[in-house]
Amino acid sequence: MFTQSNNPAAAYRTAGIEAEALGTSPHGLIVMLFNGALLSIKLAKAHMVEGKTSAKAESINKAIDIIGSGLRAALNIKEGGELAQNLDDLYEYVVMLLLKANLNNDPAFLDEAYRLLADVGSAWSELGQKQAASHP
Repeated sequence: MFTQSNNPAAAYRTAGIEAEALGTSPHGLIVMLFNGALLSIKLAKAHMVEGKTSAKAESINKAIDIIGSGLRAALNIKEGGELAQNLDDLYEYVVMLLLKANLNNDPAFLDEAYRLLADVGSAWSELGQKQAASHP
């Protein structure tokens, strides 16, 4: 359903259009991206604990792709100002943690990446609920 593109911004716009066509708002798409990244990190940790190296790497790569091609691509640094820049920096840091987790086979890096994304994702979900409540 979603098309692949070498241009992350174009991929996000296309995904946003497809999501709206399916009845999902752009805000809902971001929530879905957070949920997908978090699930991939959980799976990576389970695979790491079970010693499934290739499955671990695949799950980590999927989380990195969601963060880079989805969450980071959704940011508008010029219009979003300091907040967008801070989120971009955070996403870059989370990607670094995921790479370290894969390289060092250390679940502590996955735990930190998960916690950071879960905090931002939770705030994003709450914002959506507040907006929905104020616009019946």
